[in-house]
Amino acid sequence: MKLVLFDLDGTLIAKDSDHAFGEFMVALGWADAAEFAAENDRFYHQYQAGCLDIDEYVDFATRPWRNRRAAELAAVLERFMREQMVPAIGERARALVRSHLDAGDHVAIATSTNEFITRPIARAFGVDALVATELERDDAGRVTGRIRGVPALREGKLRRVQSWLATQGHTLQDFVASVCYSDSTNDLPLLQAVSEPVATNPSPALEAIARERGWRILRLFE
Repeated sequence: MKLVLFDLDGTLIAKDSDHAFGEFMVALGWADAAEFAAENDRFYHQYQAGCLDIDEYVDFATRPWRNRRAAELAAVLERFMREQMVPAIGERARALVRSHLDAGDHVAIATSTNEFITRPIARAFGVDALVATELERDDAGRVTGRIRGVPALREGKLRRVQSWLATQGHTLQDFVASVCYSDSTNDLPLLQAVSEPVATNPSPALEAIARERGWRILRLFE
């Protein structure tokens, strides 16, 4: 069996779901437009530069919604999916994921964005397995603004993938091949750990590395 790992934002969808959800919070009036948008953009630029403080970001990004009622949040997330995420899923990305699922590969989406936002996006691709940044919850199930365990970012994403595989009694080396699709240098630890790294819609920095190392380059959004 082949292991196939997909990054999400910029790889399978042509936007950043975390940043987009922040913009959605502003549109709903749950966050101050000027103040929140400026901070949201600042964190997004940190991520692109590979220097995101993810603990600080999660506290900031969850603040507008984490004390809302569960039913209200579920309704908002469903609307966000319908209006923002489903239209962002292109046919080429959907077909690529489906080809691996149909081949019987062991497929997972591995993303630094939290599981609250990305679980329904993974389902929209037909993928059950999700490795994402997990949000800490209190005894009542409310999000605290902190991260539970290791965030799925940079080296942490590789560690989270390894832990996920370990729960199934596997390691990366157990598979006949392991593939990772990603657009970002933030995923270099994971790309370097698999047998088939694929620079997908790569940033200029990742494209330069991919060309130097002879990695496959794939463009889904052209």
